[in-house]
Amino acid sequence: MEDAYAKSVAEVLEAFGVDRTKGLSDSQVEQHVRLYGRNVVVSCLVNLGLNCESALSFDSYILSDGYLTCPHCFHAWTISSSSPRRKNSYPGTPFWKLVLKQFDDLLVKILIAAAVISFLLARMNGETGLSAFLEPSVIFMILAANAAVGVITETNAEKALEELRAYQADIATVLRNGCFSILPATELVPGDIVEVGVGCKVPADMRMVEMLSHQLRVDQAILTGESCSVAKELESTSAMNAVYQDKTNILFSGTVVVAGRARAIVIGVGSNTAMGSIRDAMLRTEDEVTPLKKKLDEFGTFLAKVIAGICILVWVVNIGHFRDPSHGGFVRGAIHYFKVAVALAVAAIPEGLPAVVTTCLALGTKRMARLNAIVRSLPSVETLGCTTVICSDKTGTLTTNMMSVSKVCVVRSVHRRPMTDEYSISGTTFAPDGFIYDASGLQLEFPPQSPCLLHLAMCSALCNESTLQYNPDKKSYEKIGESTEVALRVLVEKVGLPGFDSMPSALNMLTKHERASYCNRYWENQFRKISVLEFSRDRKMMSVLCSRKQQEIMFSKGAPESVMARSTHILCNDDGSSVPLTMDIRNELEARFQSFAGKDTLRCLALALKRMPAGQQSICHDDEANLTFIGLVGMLDPPREEVRDAINSCMSAGIRVIVVTGDNKSTAESLCRQIGAFEHLDDFAGFSYTASEFEGLAPLERTNALQRMILFSRVEPSHKKMLVEALQTQNEVVAMTGDGVNDAPALKKADIGIAMGSGTAVAKSASDMVLADDNFATIVAAVAEGRAIYNNTKQFIRYMISSNIGEVVCIFVAAVLGMPDTLIPVQLLWVNLVTDGLPATAIGFNKPDGNIMTAKPRKVNEAVVSGWLFFRYLVIGAYVGLATIAGFVWWFVYSENGPRLPYSELVNFDSCSARQTSYPCSIFEDRHPSTVSMTVLVVVEMFNALNNLSENQSLLITRPWSNLWLVGSIILTMLLHVAVLYIEPLSALFSVSPLSWAEWKIVFYLSFPVILIDEVLKFFSRSPRGRRFPLRLWRREILPKESRDR
Repeated sequence: MEDAYAKSVAEVLEAFGVDRTKGLSDSQVEQHVRLYGRNVVVSCLVNLGLNCESALSFDSYILSDGYLTCPHCFHAWTISSSSPRRKNSYPGTPFWKLVLKQFDDLLVKILIAAAVISFLLARMNGETGLSAFLEPSVIFMILAANAAVGVITETNAEKALEELRAYQADIATVLRNGCFSILPATELVPGDIVEVGVGCKVPADMRMVEMLSHQLRVDQAILTGESCSVAKELESTSAMNAVYQDKTNILFSGTVVVAGRARAIVIGVGSNTAMGSIRDAMLRTEDEVTPLKKKLDEFGTFLAKVIAGICILVWVVNIGHFRDPSHGGFVRGAIHYFKVAVALAVAAIPEGLPAVVTTCLALGTKRMARLNAIVRSLPSVETLGCTTVICSDKTGTLTTNMMSVSKVCVVRSVHRRPMTDEYSISGTTFAPDGFIYDASGLQLEFPPQSPCLLHLAMCSALCNESTLQYNPDKKSYEKIGESTEVALRVLVEKVGLPGFDSMPSALNMLTKHERASYCNRYWENQFRKISVLEFSRDRKMMSVLCSRKQQEIMFSKGAPESVMARSTHILCNDDGSSVPLTMDIRNELEARFQSFAGKDTLRCLALALKRMPAGQQSICHDDEANLTFIGLVGMLDPPREEVRDAINSCMSAGIRVIVVTGDNKSTAESLCRQIGAFEHLDDFAGFSYTASEFEGLAPLERTNALQRMILFSRVEPSHKKMLVEALQTQNEVVAMTGDGVNDAPALKKADIGIAMGSGTAVAKSASDMVLADDNFATIVAAVAEGRAIYNNTKQFIRYMISSNIGEVVCIFVAAVLGMPDTLIPVQLLWVNLVTDGLPATAIGFNKPDGNIMTAKPRKVNEAVVSGWLFFRYLVIGAYVGLATIAGFVWWFVYSENGPRLPYSELVNFDSCSARQTSYPCSIFEDRHPSTVSMTVLVVVEMFNALNNLSENQSLLITRPWSNLWLVGSIILTMLLHVAVLYIEPLSALFSVSPLSWAEWKIVFYLSFPVILIDEVLKFFSRSPRGRRFPLRLWRREILPKESRDR
């Protein structure tokens, strides 16, 4: 029943056909089960990976052997007293589907095809045993390793739906057949009459029908984000477009009753509750692809097209050589050059790139964990670097979510002006740590010596139904009851006790468990509670009658206007005397109250006392008159101390912060002023919107509002997700912070969801990153780390691209010139994986630039490799390839250990068997020339790795030892390569042989110039005029079509 909030109690009861004094009958329960289903949030995934909403009808599940089985996907769930539990431990995508998903990539498919073709060609050429399986086996081992990493990452993805059940109540007190009984909450149906009281978790969405106490207050922060508990009422709501906060007669599933007792009728169960709608929103939310993943996918598609084109070109260019006698026929010649094309594909694909990206991101997550930012999704590390907007939840994120007294106002004396004294109280949590300062900013050494502060502490401790305790497991102070009452408890502890000069230091010697309520317990032991007059909406106050030494005193607290209206005297802080409350004093107190509630947006309470006749044992409403006013306290959910600096850092980094909250507009605007979000703004119009105001804007006005918005208030979960989607349509990269269940859909939809460590498990599972210390400032450090990681990621991607370009040039030029194979596929795989992979990973340890947090966020559509850079790496890659071929030619033409053939003989090697030659044709099968080529390729790429210490800085500025990991990886790579050359089983596997000293010298001579070439290119990069011509010449021709279109 969606509009129950707008209907009267009688209309709702009539709609469900229920008698409020008897509840539903058994026959009605059965009928309602068939109509509405049971109170269970179940979500299965069919074998095709689609969402199955069979939870809408619980009875459609097949019951057998103690399990409920979904008729669509056949996932089994056990039946328990609280809620169904799934028989299978993981309800998501089947394992085999996760494995196959890792191979759904164009480059991976090309590699698989290359491996299969390589095996078939080997078999067609008569190869058997290890030689036939070696190359395809290496390729498949690489792919298997990458797939394993992907599967492990994805199996942790969809836990948020399961954890929503933690917010469903286990049991409920239900009226059926005229009798109350306690039933599992899963058996509730719409129309049931349920009784709730203090501490109860609301078991379903329910409409209030009867109040059993003066008031009912509910903590619904997990759903709406409101910092204070909410009073519920019986009257219907007439608000248009009512949000959750407006539905004051509805109790929402999963929220907690903190005060009072009431009865309500169930109007929604399972998926048809507010909590269920959050589940549905999460199901409909697809994970966003990260910017880096988009760029890599674009580049992969572009690279695949280039590879295919070059492979076809190589094969077509050599059609004339198909009939060469060395091949043994046209078909075998075609097969030979097809194998060359396959080798070219292997050379062009950076096989190690996925593993290196994953490793670099994983190393980044370790560094971020030391900053208290725990990353749940590896790609989100990189996403942080281009975040442009942070949508921050207010309650518990920017604030402590711990109501705290921040100001106290008392009357000093009627004989001096101003008549009032104002005190400020430090401390922003439930911890009893803080100091009291007077109006001049001086700390009070002994607060209990002030009569008004002493009596404020007495009244706060006695007129209070809450509990403050220390949780040693969480190492924090926790509340039981109303946040406002707990704030008064903490104030009592900060005031301390009278009569002890050493009180402050003595209290600090107590254990944290004893310290939590030491002063409160003192006053509770000094006074004996006799009678309590509960809070009511008409009186707006609460009173308690206490006795001490045969003297009865009534303490009262409540709304300032109600308490002042019932007060006739006032307590003076100078001498502790009680004087008549004159109009002048009343006016000054009301001015202070308006300042507290208006300008400072504090939640205010007034406290008072009254001496009662000796022996009185009860109190009534009439006794709440002729009170002596003690003072006024103002409290708020305080901002975290470090938030202001964190927001300033975000602004310096070009990141906009939007505060998102369920609280009212004035309260939220006051917080924004305190944390600096409204810095230099006098008028908030156009910067602060409620959800209803924003929805009422025209499309063009809404677009403009999004570009200026700083505060978004009075929101519910659907609004948060809507905000994220709207920002994303404007090409913003959105980070969303939050801690409650209500934040989960938006956290999942955002480019990066950031949950608080003390937040709900649902929020954490829907997020990409968790702040272990709940510190908004940690986000700033995480953004800096994310930017550094992306910069380093770009460097090693460029390094690997230039290396692969060199390999492609080597294979392509050799094939066009008609030379023998300079490198075989298995050698290329070794270079791509080991000699490229280790230095590329070490590049991830490059030190970040000093101005990393003053630069604007990079654009989402910024190419990983731009036009000028691609030109640079084409030049470097061309040199790498030509140097590799030069080493090959050198051995045949100039080496003392080689045959010293004329160059013309080398490029016509395929006709050797048909001609008379002075050398054996078997010389072209010698392993030495390919060994020299492979070694040149390895060494030149090691020098190229040093080029990537910085994008534009010379090696004379950024010295190699600035990244010792890179130096170490180069040394390790060279040791591994030497092992391949000189250890017999390995040299046979890779078809290489040991090199002489003369051969090592020529390798060095051919490799070192790559540093000189890149130094010249870096010089032009640092000079904008120097790179204009290459940019105009190359930009559009070298980029993928998608990048050119943008």
